[in-house]
Amino acid sequence: MAVQAVYLEADAFLVCLNHALTTEKEEVIGLCIGELNEDSRFVYTGAEMCTTAEKIDTVRIVQINSVVILQRSDKRKERVEISPEQLSSATTEAERLAKVTGCPMRIVGWYHSHPHITVWPSHVDVRTQATYQMMDQGFVGLIFSCFIEDKNTKTGQVLYTCFQSILAQGKSDYERIEIPIHVVPRISIGKICFESTLKLPMILFQEEQDTYRKIQSLKHLDSVTKIHNGSVFTKNLCRQMLAVSRPLLQWEVSVAPGTTGGIKIPENGEMWLCSKMNTSTREVQTLNTDKHETLPWALGHWLDWKRALA
Repeated sequence: MAVQAVYLEADAFLVCLNHALTTEKEEVIGLCIGELNEDSRFVYTGAEMCTTAEKIDTVRIVQINSVVILQRSDKRKERVEISPEQLSSATTEAERLAKVTGCPMRIVGWYHSHPHITVWPSHVDVRTQATYQMMDQGFVGLIFSCFIEDKNTKTGQVLYTCFQSILAQGKSDYERIEIPIHVVPRISIGKICFESTLKLPMILFQEEQDTYRKIQSLKHLDSVTKIHNGSVFTKNLCRQMLAVSRPLLQWEVSVAPGTTGGIKIPENGEMWLCSKMNTSTREVQTLNTDKHETLPWALGHWLDWKRALA
């Protein structure tokens, strides 16, 4: 049975969006941590004078409280994968968060980005989702489509959706089913999501370093090629510092500890976080990113994208 709805905390949404906007050339991936709430639903049937309550399908609601940013072992333009080791590590992290928060945290889904392409899941995404659902029927998938620009208005758009996989009628293949997703507004960024955001530059650095070391270990490379590879590695790190680390540090300096155990968002960012993320009536939301000064860090470096990642 499919999940009826997904409630995504605004600070977890912010971390996903931060991650998705770090690169336009490859997809990124992460895991969602939260709770799966199941409850029985009743419906009243019968005549006006003889009404009975009949129990129908169980209602499944997924609550996503935080995310785990995963390091990519293989960078690909149109494909990302989660290794068993990463899944085990995320499970350990969910258990740690359960002890910290006192709530039954678990891995409830995964997310990945679609840079420059449509938000809808590919056939590979649908099959991957079906594989995860074999282990957990409440597992959901989120997709963030970014780096899409309107040629007329010159403004960027970010689209996102939530889906599960079901067997197509009369066929042996799977098809997607859209799950309503609602972003829950917050006035502060939780400590757990804030720490995840701070880990992002280090994860990106580790990806670049692992790729560089893997290539440099090839024995057939000559000295000139190795020097060139080192220059490319340095260039990529400089791009990351310009497009990711610098805006993150600027945003970190601008925030202050909140009164509710979280990190308070600046006034303009707080207004955006509470107003732009109200998706209770829409499954896919379009975010206008033409006002650089009124958005938090996730979309704040959007205008640096063309210059830094050209």
